[in-house]
Amino acid sequence: MFAEIITIGDEILIGQIIDTNSAFIAGELNKIGISVYQITSVQDDKAHILDALKEARSRAEIVFITGGLGPTKDDITKHTLCEFFDDALILDSEVLAHIEALFKKYISTPISDVNRNQALVPSKAQVLHNMYGTAPGMWIEKDKSVFISMPGVPYEMKALLTNQVLPKLVEKFKRPYIIHKTIMTYGLGESAIAERIASVENTLPSFIKLAYLPNLGKVRLRLTAKGPEKDILEKGIKTVSAELYKFIGDIITGEEEGGTIEAVVGKLLATKKFTMATAESFTGGKIAEQITSVPGASEYFVGSLVCYATRTKTDLLKVPEGLIKEHSVVSAEVAGTMATNIRAMMNTDFGVATTGNAGPTKGDSDAPIGTVYIAIASEKGVDVQKFSMGNHRIRIVQKGVHKALEMLQKEILKF
Repeated sequence: MFAEIITIGDEILIGQIIDTNSAFIAGELNKIGISVYQITSVQDDKAHILDALKEARSRAEIVFITGGLGPTKDDITKHTLCEFFDDALILDSEVLAHIEALFKKYISTPISDVNRNQALVPSKAQVLHNMYGTAPGMWIEKDKSVFISMPGVPYEMKALLTNQVLPKLVEKFKRPYIIHKTIMTYGLGESAIAERIASVENTLPSFIKLAYLPNLGKVRLRLTAKGPEKDILEKGIKTVSAELYKFIGDIITGEEEGGTIEAVVGKLLATKKFTMATAESFTGGKIAEQITSVPGASEYFVGSLVCYATRTKTDLLKVPEGLIKEHSVVSAEVAGTMATNIRAMMNTDFGVATTGNAGPTKGDSDAPIGTVYIAIASEKGVDVQKFSMGNHRIRIVQKGVHKALEMLQKEILKF
């Protein structure tokens, strides 16, 4: 079973915003056995939207549309849907009452007719209640196809999809099972891994696919099994996974299990009732940002100190000036002290520290650009590692964040 996603808005096409909606929708559909065949972004133009709808209907049973449902003149999705389905707009009294209640409770400006017009919906549509906004979602069926229109505001769309759309899809369609298993590797490139596991890849069962996902010094290997019998899929994934461990077990760092590295680390910390804090230099607080992007992170994340300049390391983090003069601010000794001191300062089980030269200039150290040190402190001591991460500033920072989380995961697993 296939779905297509159409995102509407000039702001996507000119690069003003990133289309995160499609990624979320695709991920949630995959969980219930619906594969996304294509994702299309179109401008706020009726002819363009109509063409996209016609093409999507020819390829997929389910078509998702996000965006273009606002109160202004450039929001034309509802009018275009009426033309596509030979329909007309009618006033939905429940939607109108919801809009008026939102304005009364949360919005200081008076409600206008433009706002009330958002209660106009195609007569053939089943209205999906948008609890967080004024633009309702819409479910329209035609010729065994389902068209689902949702607002483009991400938090509004996510609530609609999760609470209303997915349950309706599960009830309406019989779907295959889709099972993923992602194995994470570090230290070997995509082509080198492919050579080592060629015999495994050449003998994959017809219902299993293997995908390589390279990114910043690591490669994820995603196994995907699809079919009507869940037991067969799970057994096949388990068998292929075991074969991969035989050939590349030395570079496997773990399994993603459907979550990001920060989610995996967070789950480990929460399960073991551990806490952590970070002292970040060249990563500029991005480790803390990723950790706190996981709901419930306050259970295990205590805080962070972004000690970017040398004087913040000495004044706030109490790294001895003599240590910096002797070894350089970019050194194993300084990284280890930073991790130890932030752990003590925040009274946590783990302290994570980063120091390095991300470029384009060397700053307060003569270490070559790309040289970084990452340290993890715990009651068992301090693990400090040195890396050379190239000469691209953004890449160095991103690789540093990923490596710090991987190191932290390994240290947690020692307990």
